[in-house]
Amino acid sequence: MKKIKVLVVDDSALMRKIISDMINSEVNMEVINTARNGKDLMDKLQIIKPDVITLDVEMPIMDGITALKELKIKGIVIPVIVLSSFSKKSSELTIECLEGGAFDFIPKPSGAISLDIKKVKDDLITKINLAFEKCEFGCDEKDIKKYSNELTITAIESKRKSFNKIEAVVIGASTGGPKALHSVITNLPKDLDVPVFVVQHMPSTFTKAFADRLNSNSELKVVEGEEGMPIEKNVVYVAPGGFHMEVGVDKKIHLNTDPTLWGVRPAADKLFISAANIYKDKLLSVVLTGMGKDGAEGTLRVKEKGGTTISEDKSTAIIYGMPKAAFETGMVDLVLPLHNISGEIVRLVKENWR
Repeated sequence: MKKIKVLVVDDSALMRKIISDMINSEVNMEVINTARNGKDLMDKLQIIKPDVITLDVEMPIMDGITALKELKIKGIVIPVIVLSSFSKKSSELTIECLEGGAFDFIPKPSGAISLDIKKVKDDLITKINLAFEKCEFGCDEKDIKKYSNELTITAIESKRKSFNKIEAVVIGASTGGPKALHSVITNLPKDLDVPVFVVQHMPSTFTKAFADRLNSNSELKVVEGEEGMPIEKNVVYVAPGGFHMEVGVDKKIHLNTDPTLWGVRPAADKLFISAANIYKDKLLSVVLTGMGKDGAEGTLRVKEKGGTTISEDKSTAIIYGMPKAAFETGMVDLVLPLHNISGEIVRLVKENWR
């Protein structure tokens, strides 16, 4: 059996051992070396070629974001999984790393390590496997840019006449979502004239940093949703980590700590279904990259109410799990590569097809 070769980067000797032990306990992967910081990583890459890198965010000499930039400059294409603490600074750097090309991230154990070490391990092993599988089929962004979508564009033209005027947009994403959402949200105009609601599977602290980062790069105002927050046009509401976010009949944001759905909270299905009950046939839903099937039931409910539905095409999805599950409901109107989604949102919102 070919083992996945992993290089672990962390300035803490204890953390390097903990992460290495997790990885080495799996029969299909092994740690082939470790590094203390980004500079040490770049030196090691001159003599070894790992399949996956785990990368600490805050390190002396060269931190995680600088290391990612160096990898890009040197044309080194190896999937990177970022390990981050829950501090404000670390959360902000993690979001920057995800936008800079990191495959995904996991929070480091916090407080008493024994309390959450199993979840950290499960997440880490899952994401190493996914990162390796993705790059086995080619993870170079240049391949995405070559994509031609003539059939989808033809399908759009034939369907447009049947779409309603859109009054709200809901978007769901998971693995690969921060970068995908950055692409979509930052390309929407300041006069979109509808609210946008977003669920990105992400722990608390990170969602606030994510919303702030989007806000600083977008024409629309982007905020982390809060209980009772009035819904306004030209505002993007990001569901806070640890809470389901729903749209209320009072046209306000409502948060709850109901049990996780599909193992996540917030869940896109919760958002999609609540919004479909309010906006009915004037709602547009979008399911982007991610593991699992969150968003599929919501897509079904949006369509049952007469709304319009989009799922990301396999060619650009980092993980074709959530978009695939949505598509397989048979209720998706448009399948689009990521670089076409923001433009289509604008067209559907700005034009009344009936």
